[in-house]
Amino acid sequence: MDRSDEDRAINEVIDRLAKQFPRVSTDEVAQVVRQSRPEFDNVPIRDFVPLFVERGAKARLRELT
Repeated sequence: MDRSDEDRAINEVIDRLAKQFPRVSTDEVAQVVRQSRPEFDNVPIRDFVPLFVERGAKARLRELT
């Protein structure tokens, strides 16, 4: 997965989580997702990074609601 594919997948994560957490603003969802992403900066195989970011962000959003 190249960087543009990963960016596209991360944007899809934001859209999915915004729908799952309608009480949280889309901007806040995006911020939580962006805060989760750096945890995986040093991962050499990028294919599953969006999945891991989504899981981490979802856990954080559950704490907020």
